[in-house]
Amino acid sequence: MHELGITRNIVSIVEEAAKGRRVRRVTLDVGRLAGVMPDALSFCFDVVSKGTALEGALLEIREITGRCRCRGCGAEFETSTLYQACGCGSRLLERLAGEELKIREMELEEAA
Repeated sequence: MHELGITRNIVSIVEEAAKGRRVRRVTLDVGRLAGVMPDALSFCFDVVSKGTALEGALLEIREITGRCRCRGCGAEFETSTLYQACGCGSRLLERLAGEELKIREMELEEAA
């Protein structure tokens, strides 16, 4: 389960950026074509964040729909797989969205 390693990296990045402040919320953008299971990220987040500045923080995951543009006919369409063909039959697709895996934002507690 590579989501465990990904979650460890997310917690590390956010904790470093928080500079010792408690983190209340972390929002991630996770594309449906990224090969990452959002439910597994959520489960791992609770485990990995224990004992860190993120312990008890809310994890929000925004799932980004896959979108492609056909290089043959120029049509844009949603896709749930990397291997879908365009309606014209072409498989020469430019991926426009859905492969994201990024920290969108974090909310910190006010400094005392």
